[in-house]
Amino acid sequence: MNAPAASILVVDDEPDLRTLYELTLLREGYRVETASSVQEARDQLKAHRFDAVITDMRLPDGFGMELLQDLRDQQRRERCVVMTAYGSAENAVEALRSGAFDYLTKPVDLKQFRSVVASAVQGTGGVPPPRAARNPGQQRQTATATEHASGNAALDKLVGASEAMRNVKQRVAKVSRGMAPVLIHGESGTGKELVAQALHASSQRADGPLVAVNCGAIPENLLEAEFFGARKGSYTGATQDRDGYFQAARGGTLFLDEIGDLPLAMQSKLLRSIQERSVRPLGSTQEETVDVRIVSATHRDLAADVQSGRFRQDLYYRLNVIEIVIPPLRERREDLPALCAALLARIAQESGMPVPALTERALAAIATHPLTGNVRELENLLHRAVALSDGEELHVDGPTGTTDAQAVRLAASPTAPQLAQPAETSAPDHVSTACAPPLPNDLQAWLDQQEREILIRALKEAGFNRTATAARLGISLRQIRYRIARLNIAVPNDQDPHDDIG
Repeated sequence: MNAPAASILVVDDEPDLRTLYELTLLREGYRVETASSVQEARDQLKAHRFDAVITDMRLPDGFGMELLQDLRDQQRRERCVVMTAYGSAENAVEALRSGAFDYLTKPVDLKQFRSVVASAVQGTGGVPPPRAARNPGQQRQTATATEHASGNAALDKLVGASEAMRNVKQRVAKVSRGMAPVLIHGESGTGKELVAQALHASSQRADGPLVAVNCGAIPENLLEAEFFGARKGSYTGATQDRDGYFQAARGGTLFLDEIGDLPLAMQSKLLRSIQERSVRPLGSTQEETVDVRIVSATHRDLAADVQSGRFRQDLYYRLNVIEIVIPPLRERREDLPALCAALLARIAQESGMPVPALTERALAAIATHPLTGNVRELENLLHRAVALSDGEELHVDGPTGTTDAQAVRLAASPTAPQLAQPAETSAPDHVSTACAPPLPNDLQAWLDQQEREILIRALKEAGFNRTATAARLGISLRQIRYRIARLNIAVPNDQDPHDDIG
């Protein structure tokens, strides 16, 4: 017995448009109900269960956002797609941040309309009609099980049980289901691409492709052809039609790594493609609709780049709908044992040979390294240690040639800080330390306390205006927000009306 087709509620106060959307969905095989106001929509939602709600932003008696909030408050299964007038990017971004599955810009392109609806119903238990089944996810029950397994496997690659990493994993699991663009921010080597892979694998697009692009590695004169494709003869050497990254990622996720390295001219073209959900291949007069979710990543402070004119503000707002911040390794050193074990297992698998055992002595030596290169530096350190170890145990040198035995003594010293000081920065033997303050037992906690006191003082002097405090301390607004959150500093929310900018 075939399952019933998915049911859709269409909410729009313009009769002609409402009829157009209804007929389009009926032709696709969906069951459709309509409403012309917020109250009519609420009555329909009380009487029926739907798989998706398609609503205009502005209605005679309120806003489509109110329906979205109702669905969230009642923990309903319906996914909400919001339609907004052309140019109202701020409304669309706000809808995505509030939990909308996706948005459509009026006048609505019907091909895009059908594609978005098909994507929306695939995760609610509804059955897309046969025509929509051309997209990934033909057997929904099988696809859901596969997606769940692949999502868990991808999350498992985010190694670590520290609070910081638990927060990252929870955020990935929470935002992966929608279509909202995600910006991943973290230092080089923290694992931004692994987070992008986890987002894709946990999403409704797991059956589609994940196309990863290093924006800083493409020559500027090839950017347009690489992103949007090219037609035969469009440039010297173009002997045949070729797809770009957008076309290759259809039905899946396009991961734009180091997005901050794109030149301004390309930023403008990228923004248009994301807004219009279509691209024009080089040498073509026709636009092609593309159905991709955008995930981007950067190690740069894009908010500061916006202020300096190096990055377009409108593109920044479009990409940074949801942000995931990956902490540097120095702020989650409790994850070192698990990370080392996982990396050594991978090294053993890649080499096809057993690796020396990881001991407490080796871990202590690793902990003395600053690891400014994060997980990538840790992996290189372990590769080198495996290559140089000639026994059954892993031997790791300290950052200045200190042996692992010396590192153990440093780590075990009752007066040693959490991170041992490099040898060349230690006080010479002839310098008296009789009057020096005692060394902290927990260097990171001591540094955090100093930073906290400085921030609180600066905030008070600036009347808790975070923008002024950031300028006073010579850091960006994003950095001041991050530090306030990390150090759990209470700041009145109404003190700085400009805090949400950037």
